[in-house]
Amino acid sequence: MSEGTPIDGPTREMLARLLRQRGELGAPPIFLEGLGRAEALGLMGPAVRAESPAAPAAAPGPPAFPRPAPGARKPAPSPATPRGASVQAPGPIAPLPVLPSDHEELKALVAGCVRCGLAQGRTQVVFNDGVANARLMVVGEAPGQNEDELGLPFVGASGKLLDLLLATVDLSRRESVYICNVIKCRPPGNRNPLPDEIESCRPYLERQIEIVSPEVILGVGTFAAQWLTRSQDPLGKLRGQVYSYQGVPLVVTYHPAALLRNAGWTPATWDDFQLVRQLLDRRLNR
Repeated sequence: MSEGTPIDGPTREMLARLLRQRGELGAPPIFLEGLGRAEALGLMGPAVRAESPAAPAAAPGPPAFPRPAPGARKPAPSPATPRGASVQAPGPIAPLPVLPSDHEELKALVAGCVRCGLAQGRTQVVFNDGVANARLMVVGEAPGQNEDELGLPFVGASGKLLDLLLATVDLSRRESVYICNVIKCRPPGNRNPLPDEIESCRPYLERQIEIVSPEVILGVGTFAAQWLTRSQDPLGKLRGQVYSYQGVPLVVTYHPAALLRNAGWTPATWDDFQLVRQLLDRRLNR
């Protein structure tokens, strides 16, 4: 697919209605293992299937980073800050050790990070999911409760929706996408990270981008979008254009969890994923 697939008004409404109904009705998860673009579009309804040309078969992707084995024991949780508890003033940031250039060495180093107070309340560090040498890097905001428990970013309903959106543009975390967050530990009560917490994690994300060296970065959610673009503009104003982060093309869009609450943002999100696809296709055609 060299250009974004055109979507008419009825199709947009159908997509929005599907996502809204799945969230409201608590529908079972959409299993996306091996799901291609055509199958993902098929979930959107017959109108999309009729309009959308078949995408070329994707080449085998690079090997995935190791994922926790089913039934694997999770680290014992540390005492978490109770919901509603006061947040302590930020203290001095611990010195940054020399960061390795190997992904697994960096991941092991960050797993023991105590540079900020979030280390005291986490179950485990949430470093990444996806594949080595990914074409697209998705950068979210911070881990939630499910992510903190499983040690993987974007799990649960929002993760399934992200996977579905990626599949509609012929991408997947199993073959071509690397997923991480600006912050590697869950903030208490899912609050926004504090400035010292952001600064503590900043070098880790920068090194992740250097190691993975993606062709395009997609920032999802207001906090991630503002952090990556270095702008305080609202997300609705930031999305729809191409930025640059460390020399890598950057697109920002709404967080999948926000789409589950407000299906009216789905058409704009669809357009942003089409923009990502166009940027990737242009790199291939150089």
